[in-house]
Amino acid sequence: MSLSASDLSELMELWEELNLTFADPYNLSHVETLQCSGAVSHGALLHVLAVLYVFIFLVGLAANATVVWVNLRSDTKRYETHLYILNLAAADLCVVATLPVWVTSLLQGGRWTLGQAVCKLTHLVFSVNLFSSIFFLACMSVDRYLSVTLFADTPDSRRKKVVRRLICVLVWLLALAASLPDTFFLQAAKSAHQDGAVCRPVYPSGNPWGWMVGVQLSFFVLGFAIPFPVIAVSYLLLAAVIPPGSDQDRRVGRRIILTYIVVFLVCWLPFHAVLLLDTMSLLGALPFSCGLENFLDVALHLTQCFSLVHCCINPVLYNFLNRNYRYDLMKAFIFKYSSRTGLARLMDASQASESEYSAGPA
Repeated sequence: MSLSASDLSELMELWEELNLTFADPYNLSHVETLQCSGAVSHGALLHVLAVLYVFIFLVGLAANATVVWVNLRSDTKRYETHLYILNLAAADLCVVATLPVWVTSLLQGGRWTLGQAVCKLTHLVFSVNLFSSIFFLACMSVDRYLSVTLFADTPDSRRKKVVRRLICVLVWLLALAASLPDTFFLQAAKSAHQDGAVCRPVYPSGNPWGWMVGVQLSFFVLGFAIPFPVIAVSYLLLAAVIPPGSDQDRRVGRRIILTYIVVFLVCWLPFHAVLLLDTMSLLGALPFSCGLENFLDVALHLTQCFSLVHCCINPVLYNFLNRNYRYDLMKAFIFKYSSRTGLARLMDASQASESEYSAGPA
């Protein structure tokens, strides 16, 4: 049974009073109807999410800050994708840096006490860097494939560096453009169902349902439907043309490439699958039921939380598994702390293995 006009009107009024916007970690994109009593306590769910976001914040902050620090200190001439990796780490770092603000709101049951300016700014920082992180993964996959095929015999010239810098600027501008519409409609508005204000989008009254569906579909298209095929196809093609070497090296290289694809799919597919179900429900393609509402309530919360785990995994996949990076990390640590720990004498032995580290994937 589909929603009647009166049901839609009532649900719309409830939605406008709830702090539910898909682009923020603690929010949903669908109406949580008060008539449907869920099997899971909403308050308990918010506290569980707060704990998970604190974990993501701590791990993501430490890992990405380390990546940024090491890449700024390292010899970048050996890295074809160094600039993308540095920007990726910076984007992930900014994403997790906003999580304490959302956790604060979570622990207050969704209330927003920081004013409208902070509501818009925090959302914009989160959204821009989330899109940028996804876009840089796609750029990196294409760059690596082209570097092995079309430009395999071309030195890493100044022109290539300029092109990569221009691409990075365009990625940030595209991420900003993708984030502006939803941010524009955000308001710290009073709630009729609880004390205080909530940070939520207020779409034009003429067609708020259409705006909501449009925003969700745009996030699906820009955040998954386009980037994932680009990443998957580029890395699969790269796996097929890995330069000749030992069978062991080829197997390791292909396993790492497959891991890139699988991790992106595992992190993002659940959220976007649930988001599409939610959009279909909004469009009336799925019959309304309390069971569906309760499922979407919990699933959208949990899958969005799980999707942000990629901010913790990216540093491991694209840096800590790289022999060049591990060597640079070792050197940075020794240079920083050798006077206290006496580790400087290990440098001579480490330098003897530098050629081995330099042979790793870019």
